[in-house]
Parts: sequence; C-alpha cells; structure tokens
Amino acid sequence: QVQLVESGGGVVRAGGSLRLSCAASGMIFSINAMGWYRLAPGKQRELVAVITNGGTTNYADSVKGRFTISRDNAKNTVYLQMLSLKPEDTAVYYCNADITRRGYIIGQIYWGQGTQVTVSS
Repeated sequence: QVQLVESGGGVVRAGGSLRLSCAASGMIFSINAMGWYRLAPGKQRELVAVITNGGTTNYADSVKGRFTISRDNAKNTVYLQMLSLKPEDTAVYYCNADITRRGYIIGQIYWGQGTQVTVSS
C-alpha cells in the first residue's frame, strides 16, 4: 500500500510562516505530480499548489508570491513553504500525489490525512 503523511501544521499569527511536509511511503514505483489542497469551513476545496516530477509549479492566485512548493524526489516528499500568512489561509491542508505502485502501470491519486493551519489576526 501507499501512505501520505503530512506534518508541519499549527497556529501562527498573521504575517508568520509555516512549512508543511508530506512524505509518501510504501510500494512506490514512481510519483508524478504532487500537490497541496486546502479546505476551509464553508468553502470548497481549493488547489493551492502543484509540482510535476520535472519541477514545474503552479499556484492559486491567492497564494502566489507567498507560498512555495518544492519536492525532494529522493525522499518522496513534497513541501509547502508558507510566508506572510493571512487569516484567510486558515484551513485543513491536504497533500496528494499521483503515484504508480510497483507492479502496476497506471497511477492513482493518493491523499494525506490533512493538517490544520490556523492563522490568527
């Protein structure tokens, strides 16, 4: 099986920073795109940032210039560095990854369990 385990959430004041990590483990053959989503109360799930296995990135307009997504392919880990946090960034952050398991030729999407980020004003 495959697991994604997130860490790094917490409570921070507006203007502060946090760094989220998400490590994939298990019977992994390859990992394609990895990304971060967030879900805030009363809102729809939102794509925050995505990074391909080649390093191409894409961001939601609301986080451009403040958040940076990166990955360490040797560690099967994706990161989200969040700077200049705002109260509206408060949400549960989920990582996901398009992973092909060993012995398979088609990948599927896996999700982490989520980590809470709370930004106080």
